[in-house]
Amino acid sequence: MKGSNRRWRLIGGIALLAGTGMALPLGAVFGENAPGGTAYRLPQLQGLEDPNTFVPADNPLTAQKVELGRLLFFDRRLSRNNTIACASCHLPEKGFTDGKRVSTGINNLKGDRSAPASINRVYSKGQFWDGRADTLEDQSIGPFVNPVEHGFVNHEEMVAKMKKIPGYRKLFMQVFGREIVIEDVGRAIASFQRTILSGNSPVDKFDTGGDEKALSESARRGLELFRGKARCTRCHSGFNFTDEKFHNLGIGWDNNKVDLGRYMVTKNAEDIGAFKTPTLREIARTAPYMHDGRFKTLEEVVEFYNQGGIKNPHQDNTIIPLELTEQEKQDVVALLRSLNGEGWQHVTAPKSFPK
Repeated sequence: MKGSNRRWRLIGGIALLAGTGMALPLGAVFGENAPGGTAYRLPQLQGLEDPNTFVPADNPLTAQKVELGRLLFFDRRLSRNNTIACASCHLPEKGFTDGKRVSTGINNLKGDRSAPASINRVYSKGQFWDGRADTLEDQSIGPFVNPVEHGFVNHEEMVAKMKKIPGYRKLFMQVFGREIVIEDVGRAIASFQRTILSGNSPVDKFDTGGDEKALSESARRGLELFRGKARCTRCHSGFNFTDEKFHNLGIGWDNNKVDLGRYMVTKNAEDIGAFKTPTLREIARTAPYMHDGRFKTLEEVVEFYNQGGIKNPHQDNTIIPLELTEQEKQDVVALLRSLNGEGWQHVTAPKSFPK
């Protein structure tokens, strides 16, 4: 790997790989040379803990690895019929969701769950709505072998296809020092996903930055309700507005379309119908809501919680009727809309891909 770093140069604050035009995300901070490339540090955004401390030691960030992951994330050739990329369901302009109730995959097949947002995944533990992937690396390669997503029969079929693209073989050799293996595909995509951050929201500026003008009066009242009467912090707690746990809200028990959720992973009866608490950051950009995408607006979501969810034998005991007034519901929505932030807007689709 010696000498590979010399192929990268900075132009106007953007790192370009000589001869390819591949650009790194804006705002990247570079350190000393690291194995496999140039060390890459994530920015510290107001309201967030230092994301660099959440990067696993066995997959350190490098500029080249992040850029390789960006290429893979947007490349439709990483599906069996060249029609689906990771970005097909996680579009930057939609807060890294697709705006659909459930996602559409290969051959126009539809899944049963809404695409979760790829926001602040660096902080996340179990991945997917049911937490079936322990790491972001595992999550990054899971959809490739889902028959209704990317459609490969197995990872070997996908890697064989990638090895027919000389440009990818060269880039994997530069970044990882070996031929393409599925584990390195996961490492690269996970590294890119860790750069998709959201902080510096009006809530952060008001709450941790002391900017009294950052929030409207309604949103300020909503913040008090969020932490009090509305009981939101019982699940949406911490700096990333999620407890990283799984809860049964009753979704699906009203129409006999119950998705067993976390139970299918753990086989514990207490997990029947439980799904992971998503971050609320960028929530106003990532409709529709809930794991089945049933709600189009934040107003509908707040009303759902106000009514105490949908009763069922396994409903989480934290979900109870809230008795919020109409004004209070509007204030909570105002607070939620104030969680749009910064840190992900640098992400754009590559203009070209390896050949």
